[in-house]
Formats: sequence, structure tokens, C-alpha cells
Amino acid sequence: MHLNRGIVARISAGDVPRGEDVIDCDGRYLIPGLWDEHVHMTQWAMHSNRINLSAARSASEAATIIEGFVAGAGTEVTVVGVGFRDALWGDQPTLAMLDGATGEQPTALISHDLHSVWLNTAAARRYCVDVDASGLLREEPAFVLIRELGRLPDAVIDAWINQAAQAAAARGVVGVVDLEMTWNRDPWLRRIGAGFDSLRVDAGVYPADLERAVREGMRTGMDVPGGNGLLRTGPLKVLIDGSLNTRTAYCVDPYPFGGHGLLTVSETDLLALLERARATYFLPAVHAIGDAANKIALDAFERVGIGGRIEHAQFVRREDFARFGRLGVVASVQPLHALDDRDAAEYNWPGRTDRAFPLRSLLNAGASLVLGSDAPVAPLDPWAAMSAATTRSSLDGRAPWHPQEAITRQQALDASTRGRGKVRLGSAADLVLIDEDPLTASNAVFASMPVAATLIDGRFTYDSVGLETAFASNHS
Repeated sequence: MHLNRGIVARISAGDVPRGEDVIDCDGRYLIPGLWDEHVHMTQWAMHSNRINLSAARSASEAATIIEGFVAGAGTEVTVVGVGFRDALWGDQPTLAMLDGATGEQPTALISHDLHSVWLNTAAARRYCVDVDASGLLREEPAFVLIRELGRLPDAVIDAWINQAAQAAAARGVVGVVDLEMTWNRDPWLRRIGAGFDSLRVDAGVYPADLERAVREGMRTGMDVPGGNGLLRTGPLKVLIDGSLNTRTAYCVDPYPFGGHGLLTVSETDLLALLERARATYFLPAVHAIGDAANKIALDAFERVGIGGRIEHAQFVRREDFARFGRLGVVASVQPLHALDDRDAAEYNWPGRTDRAFPLRSLLNAGASLVLGSDAPVAPLDPWAAMSAATTRSSLDGRAPWHPQEAITRQQALDASTRGRGKVRLGSAADLVLIDEDPLTASNAVFASMPVAATLIDGRFTYDSVGLETAFASNHS
């Protein structure tokens, strides 16, 4: 393969034309650069620097874990834990339980899906929020507090994001769609201005900031001036329901405990947002997890006559599968959620999980898929996501979950490379060099694929085997 000015200029076998510089890749495999189509980059960067509660099997166990961290923390700071999953806990979070473990130390625990926060009285007082006896905030009140908890010095956040981006590049990632719940353009311009160059970033916009974005001439897919070709305006993100773990995903049938979840944006308001998106050249990305929410989102796309994306599409009515392709609505899915949420899905959607995370069914019905992680809900690792999509298994000995919904390796690669699948002539030289053939490697190797190098525009962003160094020394 021949690169010229960051473009794949020629794909050929045989002798290298005289005078061309050569990098010997030692028989490795070359694929297009990988994208994570749904991340919350700031939350992901902070995640590894907070207290991990993912192992807690009950509310009381989570409280015990956090109790071990509050001693000596100092009440001037807030202790923050992340990753708890309460959908299957036998006991329930309570304000009294967390107060008993933490006392006057302000403490806030963020659920793995980011849709709820369990906080103690001291934290409620610090952030001026009202909580009931559960100590839980859900949906928008939780999002507001999560944003407040993320107000750390720019230098701290930017350093963590640099680390997270370098780790992503080491897994072959060349770009992310960052759907952080804030005005996201200016922080990325600051980072790029300071030298950030590990990833391409499509920075999403939320409804609260849409008119500001329009005034500043932004629209989906447009390069952002000052972004060094790495920063583009992303989609308009609209959340219309909650999540499975928080039991707020909006569903046709009731949950076992009652209720249908939450529709957080009315159908009238959703139509207005999509009409405004069409008028201002923004691509809508509508968060819909429950089957009722997915129907409402598809109805709105159809009425407005605009394509876009549905983020998650976790639980979909069979009669809605074909509507994705017919309406030009992409299913932006996170395959690892199928494995993380399988038990909660079986509990909350009994007898109906054959249409939960229906990847194969969506493809067979003509939909387009793109894959992501929703980091920090799942790790920012496209190989893990592709493995989940193709095996419906965690490779832990547990039987695959609804294996009929698995997709092929090639389909997973297509969905992780913006439809490219294979290196193509004339495309940007966003490339990944890997040690094994991705179509024939064992499931275990595929899930943890060794990445030798990652390039953006032909520039190394990751190099584990010294290719760039060897090339430079041979031409010094």
C-alpha cells in the first residue's frame, strides 16, 4: 500500500517503485482505523480516577466499599464512586444506609449507566439538591449533578483525557463521537491547541446549546476552525427515555414492579427538535432504549422526513426493525451492553429478550449499524465491542445470549470503520496494523486483538513495535 500526503494513493502487490520510502510491517494485517460512535469522553477519563463500585453485589456492599475510602478524605472534597449496578440488587439504596457509611463526608455514587446518582445528606446539602429516603437522583437531576461533579480544573481533566485517548489509540481507535453532556466544542479546541492529536473527534451538541451552535455557524459534519482537521461538529443528541438499569427505559409493557419507565421528551417536543435539526443541518441522534421510545423516535423521524441515528436501540418491536432502513435511521448500538445487561433484561423484559439488542435482525431488515461503547458504561475498546457483537458472549464459559442475533466479523468491522470495512483507494490513511487476521483469528484473540500501530492521515498515533523509529533511523 502506498501513502501520499495522508491519503491511500495506491494499493498494489509486488515491487516497490524506485525512490519510495518503505516501512516493513513484517507480514501484519492492515485495516481501516476504528471509530467508537458513542462515548462520553470526560466521564470516561474521570472514571479510572474514581472509586470503582462495579463489583458491589448489593447496596450494603457498595456502602461498605465506599466506607473504606471516606476516612481522611477531608470534607472539603466530595468522594465519588462509579459503576454501581442496582437493577438486580436484593436490597435497595437508602439515604440512611449511605449516611451511616459516610457520615459528614460528602459522597456521590454514579451508576454505571449514568442515569442515577446515589448521594448522602452531606452531598445533597453541598449541591443544594433535594433527595427522598432512597438518596437517589434519576435522569435529568442526576445529569445535572454529574456535570457539577465533573467541574475539575481544566489541566486535570485534559491530562486524564490525553491518557484515555492514548489508550484508545493503542486499541486501534482513530476517532470518537463524543456525546459529553455539555458545550463540548471549546474544551476540544483548548486541548487541540495544547497539542492533543491522538484522535479525531465529532463533538455532539445538546438541545440546550443548539441555537448557540447555529449562531456560530456549526452543523453536523463541518470541520471546526482551529481544530487542525481533527475536530468536527457532531450530531444533535436528544434523550427521550432513561435506561434499563435505572428502570426508566420507556417500554410498551410494564416492568415487573409496575410502570412503563419515563418518556423524558414529549412527542410534540421531539417533533419540534427534529424539525429544527432539519432546518439547521444537524443530524439528530435520539437516545431510545425501550421499545416504546424506539417507536416514538421512528414515528418522529418519519413525520419530519429526516434521517438520523437512534442511540442504543436496545429493545425494539419486531414491526419496527424494517423502519430503520426505510427511514434512513442508523442504529448506533453498544454490543457490550447486551452482555452487561442480560440478567437485568431477563428480569425486566421476561419472555421478550429475543428482541433485545437485535443486531442481526436489524441488519437483516435493512438497517445500518454503527458500533460504540457508551464509555464509561462500557470500556472504550472496539475489539471488545466487536467480540460481543459476533459471539454474544463474554468468553467466560457462560452460554451465548441469543446467539441468533450475532453478526459476522466483517459486518462488525464495517460497523466500526464507518462502513469502510477494508482499506480503500483514495481514503484518508487512518489505519490500524494488527498481528492477526481479524476474519480468522480465534474468538479469544479477536476480543483482545494485538495492535501494532495506529495512524491518522499516515501519522503514527500509536506504535508498539518501533516501526516509526526504524523508518526514521533508516532515513537519517
